Amino acid sequence: MSTYTHAVFIAPVINILISILYNGYQNSSTEDTDHNYYTSKTYGPTDPMSKDLWVNVDQMDKEKVKIHGILSNTHRQAARVNLSFDFPFYGHFLRDLTVATGGFIYTGDVVHRMLTATQYIAPLMANFDPSVSRNSTVIYFDNGTALVVQWDHVHLQDSYNLGSFTFQATLHSDGRIVFAYKEIPIEVAQISSVNHPVKVGLSDAFVVVHRIQQIPNVRRRTIYEYHRVELTKTKITNSTAVEMMPLPTCLQFTSCSSCISSQINFNCSWCHRLRRCSSGFDRHRQDWVDNSCPDEVNIVMTNIFLTLYNSSLSLFLSLPLSLFLSVSLSASLSLSLFSTDDTKIALHLKDNGAMPKESSAERKGTHPLHTGLILGILMVMLIMAATVLVTVYIYHHPTSAASLFFIERRPSRWPAMKFRRGSGHPAYAEVEPVGQEKEGFIESEQC
Repeated sequence: MSTYTHAVFIAPVINILISILYNGYQNSSTEDTDHNYYTSKTYGPTDPMSKDLWVNVDQMDKEKVKIHGILSNTHRQAARVNLSFDFPFYGHFLRDLTVATGGFIYTGDVVHRMLTATQYIAPLMANFDPSVSRNSTVIYFDNGTALVVQWDHVHLQDSYNLGSFTFQATLHSDGRIVFAYKEIPIEVAQISSVNHPVKVGLSDAFVVVHRIQQIPNVRRRTIYEYHRVELTKTKITNSTAVEMMPLPTCLQFTSCSSCISSQINFNCSWCHRLRRCSSGFDRHRQDWVDNSCPDEVNIVMTNIFLTLYNSSLSLFLSLPLSLFLSVSLSASLSLSLFSTDDTKIALHLKDNGAMPKESSAERKGTHPLHTGLILGILMVMLIMAATVLVTVYIYHHPTSAASLFFIERRPSRWPAMKFRRGSGHPAYAEVEPVGQEKEGFIESEQC
């Protein structure tokens, strides 16, 4: 048998072995991702950690395990659950949460109709309807150090025939969050988001209250999402799990010295009035601004403009004088080409030597004028370039202090208020807004 024949038979075997090894590696490997506030690890179906992270509710204390009757028999419903421990979420300690039938937990203090917009813990947010099946339940229990919420055998309302989903979210007292998945009949990316958003991850926001001067006793509350963790949906299959560990935040420091000397991923500042350490981006944003706490908005804006000004000034001063003379001379020639007919006649007379005295006087007077004009044009161009750079910086950093500086001072012109009433997003009946208040939502852009 020739070498070519051996290669023909061996090549498919090698490809199969490589495919098996690769798929096994993909299923058992962990993915460590840094999200600024959290770091996440994804465990595949064959990884032992996937089984260890799944909490078997049947083996828990039956007195603590609760099957929520309302959530288990309704669609788009939410209910408050009180915790027996302080749960740190983005550095904030929470004592009560809102569990929704749509596969997520709402963590905000301000309740509104569009709970899916932000401030959520979503193992698998989708249009689940527990009322379509008697086997569908929403279970939760609190053992004093962890809260487990399980969506058990829930179906998609608009795709009942696809099968049931079983997954859970576990919130630990140390801030660790675990998403565990037991039954995922289809790929998460194939779930329709027409009637309900489909999200997997975390989100937090701060609330800003604005008074409307034209209408007395009416306030506008706007929720700004300052961070979001978006997990990879393709990694979510049967018997998988995601573990998210909280990273240090400025809120954990309780003294001025520890706050200022902190070396974490945030620029921490200490507010003497509130006796609080913060980066300016947390749920206490409005208190931070109202109490005139050290706000990095002005510092960032000043540094940006000073940097642009110093760089442009140094560039301006570093240019050789011959360049300005050549630019001035070329500008003079270009201006003469676009002058009026009378000027052309005068130049013709100058060339013939008819106006020697006037020409010398004009030459002395025109050079300073053109030099000043060129300098003015250069300064205008530098200012325009600085404005463009600042605009680009703010556009690509929507959660930076500079962008919030403009956003908070022009609330009526916000272009991203997408989630107002009647916008088509799901309304959870138990948390309808009361009174004459309007809500707006701004989502942070993800790079």
